[in-house]
Order: sequence, then structure tokens, then C-alpha cells
Amino acid sequence: MIPFSPPRIDQKVLDEVNAALLSGWITTGPRTKLFEKKITEYCGCKTTVAVNSWTMGMEVFLRWWGIGPGDEVIIPVYTYCASANVVLHTGAKAVMVDISNEDFNISLDKIEAAITSKTKVIMPVDVSGFPCDYDGIYSIVKKHQNSFTPSNEKQKQLGRILIASDAAHSFGAQYHGKRSGSLADITCFSFHAVKNLTTAEGGAVCFNLPEGFNHDQLYKEFVTITLHGQSKDALAKTKKGAWKYDVIAPGYKCNMTDIQAAMGLVELDRYQENLDRREAIFSAYNTAFSEYSWAILPPHINDDKISSHHLYLLRIKDITEDQRDTIIQHIFDKEVSVNVHFQPLPLLTAYKNLGYRMNHYPVAHLKYQTEITLPIYYNLDDDQVQLVIDAVISSVKVVLSE
Repeated sequence: MIPFSPPRIDQKVLDEVNAALLSGWITTGPRTKLFEKKITEYCGCKTTVAVNSWTMGMEVFLRWWGIGPGDEVIIPVYTYCASANVVLHTGAKAVMVDISNEDFNISLDKIEAAITSKTKVIMPVDVSGFPCDYDGIYSIVKKHQNSFTPSNEKQKQLGRILIASDAAHSFGAQYHGKRSGSLADITCFSFHAVKNLTTAEGGAVCFNLPEGFNHDQLYKEFVTITLHGQSKDALAKTKKGAWKYDVIAPGYKCNMTDIQAAMGLVELDRYQENLDRREAIFSAYNTAFSEYSWAILPPHINDDKISSHHLYLLRIKDITEDQRDTIIQHIFDKEVSVNVHFQPLPLLTAYKNLGYRMNHYPVAHLKYQTEITLPIYYNLDDDQVQLVIDAVISSVKVVLSE
């Protein structure tokens, strides 16, 4: 069976993790700090805080930014549940909007229609690693700047709706020549086991707020709140006479460990070869499927954008959801693992129970019903790529001929 998305674990990773284990320091320490520094340099943002997951990074940020009951955060309906959950956990309303006809990302028109005086944050999601239209989103935010109602000093200083990029898929993607991590006010990455760059579990929050914000101070504040609100981390307390600490605020516990960072440092050092291999696989799929009228190919590179090629989202023209599911079963029967990204949130029980209804989001629903995600990762060799292609083509042919 060709797996869907295994991590790249080789001797380099094993050696670095082993070195961390034998170093005498395995929680947040020098490797984590180096990883943060290297992410900041790679992405071109102003500072980075490594955390234990995208979910905790974004939720803690929203709370730190003052998001709570009475506020609204605009998110796309076509995303993983974490995008909504972090908003709902704060007590704010997740305002779900439909996606674009051109790709799988949030619709600019739907964003603008959803803005109210309660809107505090827009959270675009770079689905599959293909960047959203950040210039368009900033233009909308600027247009509505005069109606923005801040709730605290940080929001007042910004003076507009904040853009928080859900870049769980898009580490290394580019928009107008700038890398993901520097495209929004803040960006949150995921380093989960299936992501392009993995630390097994983990994430990072990249800050890129406008001039006037002190990013050195922001870093100190955010690191503190991710470690119980404690004024010193464990490593700092080991120094001679430095045992005493304070708790500045009732914080959270979501710091990254040096074991996780050890994996991340290896992956980041060789990340370009990872991106190059993914792009090659993506292009091979596009070349093969472009021969067939039933194939709707996913965008990945244009004049403005370069994807991180995290996922290959193939759509089959004019099929039903049942046909799509049957095609998937045929592909699995040929020993190839595939997936679907995503089930739009109103199809899931938790969000149905909150009153969200799928018929409000026709574009997302149609794309979901016809989408199949194919494997794409560094260790997928050319012979396996051809097996995937053959399995998809033959499975689609069988179902379309029934």
C-alpha cells in the first residue's frame, strides 16, 4: 500500500534527536530558540514563537489579542475544524464564509459581505499550501477601517481588523515573492506529522505587525503566556541563584520542546529539496491528468503565487458525491491511499448543532463532493507516482462508465 503522507524520518533526524536526548536538556531550550530564529530568517517575519501545535498557537494568540464573547472572526467554511474551534473556545463567533470559484481559498466578496462592527479578525486559510489573495484582503480591511471598533489597547494601536493567516499548509509558499509567515499580521504554522516540515507535533506563531509594535516585547509577552505566565522558563531557572520566578498572568502550557525542535532544524535545513520534490510530483500529476476532460487540475503556480505543494486536490468534473466515494474505494483497492480535503464544517455534527447549514455555502459543497486528495511527499518515488496516476485514471474510468 502506498501511504498517504508519512513523515521523512532518516538517519539525519535520528542523529539530531538523539543528540538532543543525550544533551541533558530536552524541554524548551537552545534548540527551540535556534529553531525560532531560523524560522524568522526563512519567512522574513519580525519574530517567531515555537509552540506545541497550530491549534494552541492560534488560540493563545486570539486570547492574547483580546478576542472573546461578542467578537466575530471570519473564517472559510472549507477548512479543518481547528480553524473554527480556536475561535469558539474564546467565546467569539466563528463567521463562516464560502470559498472562491478559482481555488479552494476564501472568497474576497464573501469576506467583505460578512464584515460587521463586531469583526475583529479575518483568518484566511492557505488550503493545500496555495496562498490566499492577501493584497485583496488587506484592501478590504482598509476599506472598512473607519467602522472598526477596538476592544483594548493592542487593537486600538492596530486600528483595523487583524489578519491572522492559517498557514498550517503553506510553510515555504510565496506570494509576490514573499514567503508565508510575512504576508499577514500574524501567521500560524503547523508542524504536525503529516505536514511538509514536521516536528511530530508542533507549530509556530510568526509576528509581522506594523511599525509601532515592539516585537521584542511581543516575543517576551507571548513566550510568557505560553508557559503558564511564568516569568522564567525551566532553563533560565537552572542558572546559579535564579530559582525564584513570578507568574505574570494565568497563562497556558504550549511550549515546544528541544526534542521537537531537533527534528525541525533538520527539516528546515533541507527544506528546499523537499519543496522541489513536491513540486515535481505535483507537475507529474498535472501533466498526466491534463489529458482527460474529466480532470479539474488544482492551481499551484501563477504570476503572484507559488504553492508549498502540501496537498494535491484533484477534482472530477460532473460527478456526484457517491461517485467520488466509489472512485476512492477503487483507488484504495489498487493499494493507493488517498484522502479528501476537507469536509466543509457544516457537514460535521458539532457545527450543525451550532446552526451552520451547508446550503449556505454552495461553492464549498460542490468542490467537496468532487474532490480527491492524492499522496505527495518527499519519499514518494517516480514509480509510485506512476502507480498513483494509473490507479486514479483506471478508477475514474470504471465509475464514469457505469
